[in-house]
Amino acid sequence: MNDIALDTFTGPIFRPGDAGYDEEISGFQTAYAHRPALIAGAADAEDVRLAVEYAANNGLPVAVQATGHGLSVATGEDGVLIGTRRLDGVEIDPEARVGRIGAGVRAGALIEAAAAYGLAPLNGSSPSVGVVGYTLGGGVGILARQFGYAADHVRAIEIVTADARLRRLEPGDELFGAVLGTGGNFGVVTALELELVPVATVYGGQLIFDTPLIEEALEAWRRLTAGAPDELTSSVTMIGFPDLPQLPPPLRGRYVASFRIAYNGPAEEGERLVAPLRAVGDRIKDDLRSMPYSESETIHSDPADPHAYAATNALLGDLTPDTLHALLKAAGPDSPVPVVTDIRHLGGALRKRGPAQVAVDHRDAEYIVRIISGHGPGGDGPDEVRERFALIRQALAPWTVGQNLNFIYGYGQDADEAQTRGGYDPGTYERLSVLKAAYDPQNRFRFNRNIRPA
Repeated sequence: MNDIALDTFTGPIFRPGDAGYDEEISGFQTAYAHRPALIAGAADAEDVRLAVEYAANNGLPVAVQATGHGLSVATGEDGVLIGTRRLDGVEIDPEARVGRIGAGVRAGALIEAAAAYGLAPLNGSSPSVGVVGYTLGGGVGILARQFGYAADHVRAIEIVTADARLRRLEPGDELFGAVLGTGGNFGVVTALELELVPVATVYGGQLIFDTPLIEEALEAWRRLTAGAPDELTSSVTMIGFPDLPQLPPPLRGRYVASFRIAYNGPAEEGERLVAPLRAVGDRIKDDLRSMPYSESETIHSDPADPHAYAATNALLGDLTPDTLHALLKAAGPDSPVPVVTDIRHLGGALRKRGPAQVAVDHRDAEYIVRIISGHGPGGDGPDEVRERFALIRQALAPWTVGQNLNFIYGYGQDADEAQTRGGYDPGTYERLSVLKAAYDPQNRFRFNRNIRPA
């Protein structure tokens, strides 16, 4: 092996058997793990560049991990893993309303830093997700209908490409829009500059209904979203809780629907908007309130502990009573394979494509249905889950306009070209494939929903 490129590497380097190797490969997704021949724990952008240069000198592919939330396609002994979690710097420019973040920064850290200035990032539902990975996949935030995709609000990208060059990309550069929306297909992003929005408080929380009221509540939410203002972004998650003593008694052993509300406006108007949902009947939980944006993670209360999971999704052009009936029949409380069903309302500013031509397509979708399942030890077997996912996608096929690659979790063996093409319009994929051939002809960055070089 040609190790010259690593002579000045400043971060830790791990090989199989080294102390710290297993800790370095661990992440939020526990169903899979990278098992590379070398882990480069980058301390700065120059370390990232040296690690890519080492991989290029030795003809090796490159994987990247910050938090491990999106891990699906894992590298084996023939690859190099670049760990970016140590690139955790956050700088806020309150005058310009811009945040500069390193590749290892988690959403919670950026939210906290921005909140000190009455600002907010366009973060998603979980504070532990890496900002860079989330943004490179598009980024559907908790106020997405008002502000659009997080990727549309990137000011600059610092990235190491396959030729081991550290580049700064800005709108108008050939690669800028291609990097955003394609995961890690074009290199290792070391930093992003992101627009922040002047949001200090948000009205929101959860309304949880028990099984007998789910159908009526879903229909009320469907009607609510059909005429909702862009300032209201909402979703519903249907989930069956096991009968375990550590769970709160109101949820133990129940199949419930949790409606998540995020409204950027006066609490009084938020109360008026959700009144049709409350009118459905008694709630197991109702904690809607005006809150500091720094508490917005409570709106979804995503799982905090690492676990094994898989997911698929369908972008829908419409949500009709027939759609809801088909979904409940395929994935409702009587589903033979327990799944978590999540429906998010899209539309609004998500429809708008800016001049940077960010590679996020299917913007005509009005909703996205995500299906999530436990996977691996303690969960369902992969074949069983895959078959169930296929049945649910088939049930939603009449309304499906595409899929979101950022919300496909697990099953790296299914991450073929056809699946990746399904995340883009045909013309977009062909354009990206040509750029891939120009900037990564050896497909060195392929541990992802991969775009193949033309």
